[in-house]
Amino acid sequence: MVTVTSPFSAQNRPGVPPRLPTPPTGWPVGSYATYEEAQRAVDFLAMEDFPVQDVTIVGVDLMLVERVTGKLTWGRVLATGAASGAWFGLFVGLLLTLFSTTPGVNPGPVLVGLVTGVFFGLVFAAVGYGSARGKRDFQSASQLVAGRYDVLCQPSSAERGRDLLAKLAMRPN
Repeated sequence: MVTVTSPFSAQNRPGVPPRLPTPPTGWPVGSYATYEEAQRAVDFLAMEDFPVQDVTIVGVDLMLVERVTGKLTWGRVLATGAASGAWFGLFVGLLLTLFSTTPGVNPGPVLVGLVTGVFFGLVFAAVGYGSARGKRDFQSASQLVAGRYDVLCQPSSAERGRDLLAKLAMRPN
C-alpha cells in the first residue's frame, strides 16, 4: 500500500494542529485558575528556551457564561438596525461611486445607498425583534470559560517543564 500525501494536507505535519477535534496529549506540568496564569507559565517556558511546541493549554470544566449587558427596547433595536443599515448602505454607495463612469464627484449613489441601507436596516431589525414577541428582551455577550487551565507537555520534556514551572511558582508576582 502506498500512502499519498499532499503539500496542502496538515495531517502529521509538525507544528500544525490537527484539523479534526482530537483530545490533547501529554503529561500535566501545571494547573492554573485563569487562562492568564497559564499563558504566563507558557511565556516563562519560552523565555527559558523550553520547546514550547510540545506544550498545550487545556481548559477543563468548560462553562458558557452569558453576561447581560442591557435591556432591549424598540428604540434601541431600531437605532441599531438603522446604524447597521447605514454603514452597509454607505459602503455600497461608495463602491458604486468608485466604479461610476460619471466624471467628477457625484454624491448621488452614496446618498441613495445610505437612505436605502437605513430603510432596510430598520425593516429587518423591526421584523426580527417583532417576531421574537418579547421572549428575549435583553442584550448579552457570551464567553466560553474554563474552571481551570492545565498546561500539558509531551513526556520527553515534561520533567524539565515541571521543574521550570516550580521555579516560576516560587517567584514573587
